[in-house]
Amino acid sequence: MKKSLLSIGHGYSAQALGRQLIPLGWHVVGTSRDAGDLPASTVSIQWPHDDLTDALANASHLLISVAPNTEGDPVLNALSEEITAAAPHLDWVGYLSTTGVYGNHDGAWVDEDTPLTPATNRGQLRVEAETEWQALAAKTGLPLHIFRLAGIYGPGRGPFAKVRKGTARRIIKPNQLFSRIHVDDIAATLLASINRPDPGRVYNVCDNNPAPPQDVIAYAAELLGLPIPIAVDYDSAEMTPMARSFYAESKSVHNERIKAELGVTLRYPTYRDGLQALLENEN
Repeated sequence: MKKSLLSIGHGYSAQALGRQLIPLGWHVVGTSRDAGDLPASTVSIQWPHDDLTDALANASHLLISVAPNTEGDPVLNALSEEITAAAPHLDWVGYLSTTGVYGNHDGAWVDEDTPLTPATNRGQLRVEAETEWQALAAKTGLPLHIFRLAGIYGPGRGPFAKVRKGTARRIIKPNQLFSRIHVDDIAATLLASINRPDPGRVYNVCDNNPAPPQDVIAYAAELLGLPIPIAVDYDSAEMTPMARSFYAESKSVHNERIKAELGVTLRYPTYRDGLQALLENEN
């Protein structure tokens, strides 16, 4: 039987997985609020406008990339009965979460067993959504896997545009560390999990090199041969509330589990590798 992925919220990371699955003969169905935005290689469904009952009934694998909101998880709110009905024939379910569930650790290391103490509303909503998905899995046998993604970058998402425009700034906050992950390494990790399912498992998806954000901007400028952007102290920097909230958390995220259990070898183990490749692929 041909394997079929239903990807609810078929955005940047999910599309990267689709690009790996389709050449392997998979049938990929993706949802979007505007189905016309999805790749031509993907069967498109406009959701929540269109019914997903048939798509769920025909899927062998399910990926959830929709963010929760103050009303809870939109997918569970709308489709819990349909997902429960589909659970017996699903081989794998993936839920894309965030390392924001760990909160602030002042740059210290965290792993999948670290208690969840989110420092932002977004992180708290993710903790609640993870808990709801885990409860559904316990009740129905849903083969759930949770992936906590670090800061995502890749083609079309990186620091080069702002550096070229001269709008990039190096925001300096002492002991501020972020973990990152290239979108292609997200897709490779998801595919590795599909090939080695372990229902109930949680995985951090990040590279080997948590680093201060100002170092990434400086390296991007160096690659472009442009002046290093000015340094601005965090306390005096003009930032949107959303941008400032990212600096409320500092941590280094372990990724040993995806390597040891899934056999993942990161294509871009550091931001330096990833940025170099992005620039080379532009040319």
